[in-house]
Amino acid sequence: MIWLGIDTANKPLSIAIVKDGELLIEVNHSLAVNHSLGAMPAIEEIFAKAGLAPSMVDVIAVSEGPGSYTGVRIGVTIAKTLAWTLDKPLIGVSSLQALATNTFFFEGLICPLIDARRSNVYAGVYRYQDGMLTSVIEDAHYAIDELLSLLSQQKQPILFVGKDTALHEEELVKRLGKNAVIAPFHHHLPRASSLIYSAQQFDILSDVHTFVPSYRRIAEAEANWLKAQGKDQQRG
Repeated sequence: MIWLGIDTANKPLSIAIVKDGELLIEVNHSLAVNHSLGAMPAIEEIFAKAGLAPSMVDVIAVSEGPGSYTGVRIGVTIAKTLAWTLDKPLIGVSSLQALATNTFFFEGLICPLIDARRSNVYAGVYRYQDGMLTSVIEDAHYAIDELLSLLSQQKQPILFVGKDTALHEEELVKRLGKNAVIAPFHHHLPRASSLIYSAQQFDILSDVHTFVPSYRRIAEAEANWLKAQGKDQQRG
């Protein structure tokens, strides 16, 4: 079975092809790139280098968010377009879960983290049980103080993973002390191969048209409008 993985949910870009459990090729860009210009050429490049045609893909996996609204929309749009035109099934994976999958051998809690500006983050807490990644605290949009209050109750080591961890590392260590473990730098980048590995644990989505991103937060413009109307913002 051939899988195509697409992760454009944040500034890094990652595209991968996995065939019968073997990673054939993966392209990762750690620097900020314009996904609207770079994602499709990267997909075309890896197919050419792997000697495969897009029609040979069996399943497409995509990062469904949370993360950059623009980045998530680009990846989901590309994945849905390919799935529809090629008549292939599509699986969406949390971008946070995909990051957590990078740290397969950690025995404690894993907290993937993506900065959401203004002292807020997208985060969740996971743990490996019997080789399967399970959710301990749900993916959501948190104020960093709220997240740290939740994590301090765990009373055990927590591995933080994600490129944006560096933005909050000082506060993480200050609040959690020796229980704050920072993943090595090479684990922080989203990897489409990890995305595919996660997707292989799910049921395959047959109706491409019903698939929508999971932003975990309403857009800033909508939040401002609700605030002006005197309504409370709801967590997604």
